[in-house]
Amino acid sequence: MLSRADDECGPDGKPKVTLQKALDRKWLEVWYQPKFDLHSRRMVGAEALIRVRHPELGVLPPGVFLPGAADAAMLAMTERVIAEALRDWEDCRAVGAPHLKLAVNVPANAFVRLPIARMIREGRSRSREWPGLILEVTEDQAMNDLDVANEVAAELRSQNCGLAVDDFGAGYSSLARLRQLPFTELKIDRAYVTDCHTDRTNAGMLETIVELAKRFDLKTVAEGIETPHESHKLQGIGCVVGQGYLFARPMPKDQFIATLQRHTGVRAPERRRWNPFAA
Repeated sequence: MLSRADDECGPDGKPKVTLQKALDRKWLEVWYQPKFDLHSRRMVGAEALIRVRHPELGVLPPGVFLPGAADAAMLAMTERVIAEALRDWEDCRAVGAPHLKLAVNVPANAFVRLPIARMIREGRSRSREWPGLILEVTEDQAMNDLDVANEVAAELRSQNCGLAVDDFGAGYSSLARLRQLPFTELKIDRAYVTDCHTDRTNAGMLETIVELAKRFDLKTVAEGIETPHESHKLQGIGCVVGQGYLFARPMPKDQFIATLQRHTGVRAPERRRWNPFAA
């Protein structure tokens, strides 16, 4: 058990948690939130999400430990999450879901500063079934250094990896810039999904985004779906994939594999649990 004397406390008297501290003390865990085809309700992927399991405070979301994190810590976290996702796909395959694409959010600067393509090339499965990873980046991140970003994107394509625009908004200046990078997916921000079945403005924006994505040959993924009405509306306007509390909350890796196993009915072989954050 961690002693409070060993930990800096915040204004509320609770231990202050930073990303660097979580890295140093091996508190980080990768969780997954499933993605579903909105038409077939088949699980088609999952987004890797980071959590801290603090010895006193329990499981903490990113909003607690990511704000103010140094670039070096963000890079180290991203590298380890990618390594974990590459390995976790083997467990997906073991329970009969080799088609499942795992997605990793790549924070500011990591996309152009980390040797992501090399990391994937060296760490990926050699199975012909490997579907590749999805790297999720915000548009501004990728546009900061367009030449380098295009070079990285080309290398990722050679490893069968896709590139998703995360938290996409519907500003026309943003829409026009989609052509400047070879994106394969567009993730619609939850702000446009909330109450889209009753909010005419949100519904109109969603229709615009989905139609434009079709023209650019991009798969659309809606985030933050919480009600059947929202899901039905998104399906009706042609959105392909969705994630949100309606379908599944983020869950620890072992629970995710167990959930996936219930969908496939395939029993996983016994294997030793590996934690890259404990390395």
